[in-house]
Amino acid sequence: MMLKILYQDDYVVAIHKPAGLLVHRSMIDRHETQFAMQMLRDQIGQHVFPVHRLDRPTSGVLIFALSSDVARLLGEQFAGHDIAKTYFAIVRGHIKEPGTIDYALKEKLDKIADKRAKQDKDAQEAQTEYVPLQHFELPFAVSRYPSARYTLVRLHPKTGRKHQLRRHMCHINHPILGDTTHGDGKHNKFVREQFEFNRLALTCQQMTIKHPISHEKLIIVNDFDPRMSTLMSQWGWQLPATEGLDLAFNNA
Repeated sequence: MMLKILYQDDYVVAIHKPAGLLVHRSMIDRHETQFAMQMLRDQIGQHVFPVHRLDRPTSGVLIFALSSDVARLLGEQFAGHDIAKTYFAIVRGHIKEPGTIDYALKEKLDKIADKRAKQDKDAQEAQTEYVPLQHFELPFAVSRYPSARYTLVRLHPKTGRKHQLRRHMCHINHPILGDTTHGDGKHNKFVREQFEFNRLALTCQQMTIKHPISHEKLIIVNDFDPRMSTLMSQWGWQLPATEGLDLAFNNA
């Protein structure tokens, strides 16, 4: 499988990470054989250095540095929350108005990968802005309601906590569709059986950074997630042209 390269120069390379692909080798899944980092290295013929994470079930923009020095510079931007990120998600229920979630998150540690990490860290501040874009209502009774209702939302995380978007949307009772950890199992089962959708409905559509060498603003835009657009097209949604999608979604 060839990874789609969204941007590349002598210092930075950005790709589309498909849902289900790990960024790099992990103790969490020792049996996995494909990783974005190694695949990209083989594809472009040089070492790459990860500068941020993207959860395995999440698709979208993933940035690598092409040297350790550039990785350090980009890492400082991510650590300082100087990166602008735009995600899209399909969530349970109808969200009527834009808002901000300001809810501190206690780091959830993996028993294997994080066994040496400090176990009693205080909750860390976390903020997420959200904007509802389109509502869907399907004539199917799921759980105790006579119809299934969903919202396509645009999400802007202002901090970068582990599983922040998934946990924040669950916190306001609008869990992301397909989330097997923080989501609604009945709705996950419904879209899996009725529409063959078995992935997390969350994608990183755009990322804006300061170029580590030129210091110019660098905007990296991904195609809209095809699995999500296929699902919503079955619900009657028409995907706009790419230019119209970016303009409407990023300026809404």
